[in-house]
Amino acid sequence: MTDVVALRNVVKNYPLGNLTVSALRDVSLSISAGEFLSIAGPSGSGKTTLLNLVGCVDTPTSGDVLVDGRNIGKLSDRELTRLRLDKIGFIFQSFNLVGVLDAFQNVEFPLLLQGHINRAERRQRVMEFLAKVGLEQQARQRPNELSGGQRQRVAIARALVTRPRIVLADEPTANLDSVTGAAIIDLMKSINEKEQTTFIFSTHDAKVMKYAHRLVKLEDGRIVEGAA
Repeated sequence: MTDVVALRNVVKNYPLGNLTVSALRDVSLSISAGEFLSIAGPSGSGKTTLLNLVGCVDTPTSGDVLVDGRNIGKLSDRELTRLRLDKIGFIFQSFNLVGVLDAFQNVEFPLLLQGHINRAERRQRVMEFLAKVGLEQQARQRPNELSGGQRQRVAIARALVTRPRIVLADEPTANLDSVTGAAIIDLMKSINEKEQTTFIFSTHDAKVMKYAHRLVKLEDGRIVEGAA
């Protein structure tokens, strides 16, 4: 299968006062199109840093990160923004919905940012993805009128509405009870199978890890299991 993401000898360091903190240490990883991949490890192991690199919101200190065949370290800020908008969807553990916008408007927002889709097509696409997550009846409700599970479903619809090749989910079940969290993972896996969208999610929850096609474990910024 084609690699949709490839990390090659990636190092990511952060300055902390007079110190340098190594978040990732010589990480190499290939992710195939259509995978349902879990990045696991304790807090501080480098999970979020890895997702931020794949999500083009950060660049490596050294090494190469290729997303959809493009080396992110060689792209301009404008090119990185375009790559994020067109190829990557994000699902956050805190949902990150805009409180003054209803569910429809939250899902529509990335399409407005893309700037090339007319109003009729935007409406059709938003309702299609709200239906996929079972929330077409809640389209005009604001986040504070929705349950935690419903808000996460809106976030999933927002991540998918641009039809990205890759969806990144950082601890997507962390703020949900176990039953709702399992339903969210089931939904993500169903979309992965039907749409062949690549899902990469971080977790430290063993119940969530079992759903993955492949489990990549990080410790102290290094991959200790699942790189191949």
